[in-house]
Amino acid sequence: MASITTPLPEDRISETSVRKAVNALLKWRKLNPKTTTQNKQLSQESPEDEENQEFFDNEDNSEDFIYLLLTLKKIPPKDISKTPHKIPLPNPLRPLTDNYLNLCLIIDDRSIKSPYKITAEYAQKKIISEGIPITKVLKLSKLKSDCKSFEGRRNLYNLYDNFFADKRVISLLPNVLGKQFYKKKRKVPVPLDLRGSGNWKEEIQRACDSALLCLGSGSCSNLRVGRIGLDCGMGSNEIVENVFAAIRGILAIVPKKWGGIRALHLKVSDSLALPIYDASPDLRVNGEDGVKERGLEVRKNGILVDKKTKEEKLH
Repeated sequence: MASITTPLPEDRISETSVRKAVNALLKWRKLNPKTTTQNKQLSQESPEDEENQEFFDNEDNSEDFIYLLLTLKKIPPKDISKTPHKIPLPNPLRPLTDNYLNLCLIIDDRSIKSPYKITAEYAQKKIISEGIPITKVLKLSKLKSDCKSFEGRRNLYNLYDNFFADKRVISLLPNVLGKQFYKKKRKVPVPLDLRGSGNWKEEIQRACDSALLCLGSGSCSNLRVGRIGLDCGMGSNEIVENVFAAIRGILAIVPKKWGGIRALHLKVSDSLALPIYDASPDLRVNGEDGVKERGLEVRKNGILVDKKTKEEKLH
């Protein structure tokens, strides 16, 4: 029986529509620059919102990212949502060669019997011998100690640009680092395979050249595909290339390939989401009448909901 080939992103999504969305977001960000005042005014409706804002108070506002929003038809199974997925991009958002980056590596120092147990001393020697620009090696035990308080977690978040971690401890980190650390998905620790005598620099380089897809307990997730900044931004061509590369990576991960994807959108942190793919064009693209007749409405993120019950609808 002949194998069925999964359609490429270019077969389902127009490059023109992606380029228009990217250009619109770049223009929107230029006309609506991020400011510290705006960020502090966002989401101040509850004590939890204030705590979240306090956590990110020292975050750099000179740059932003274009996000690819993925909406699935069903909540992903736990076997693919428990760890982040690395998706290679042709145009890295933050190359390892950026000499201003502060990078933190979290290693596993638990008292477990393993031929691949790593000590801080071994990690430091490996970093020096391979010329890896890691700023700090942090043992899991020290991380747990430092992150017992909100202040400790906030200081750690603001001290480094990127975090990497031995993949054996990735599943433990959400409980250690706390929910705020993962809220914006900007600095989610990237899993690395540090076992054996492999080349750590190549492993970290691949991680820096990739987008990180975190599939959670809901049907919506996002990943960064473009970087916007005054002095370090990407061009529209680079971002468009990254968008299609990211979609190819998503298709290799999500169940049922295209059959499992409800919608794809592009946005920057505080903009509306612009649709680039919709699995239900009969309802969402061909006019509002069909939606209204069935008592539905479309949220800003493109999801259909029942007007009365606010329940999400797949079709």
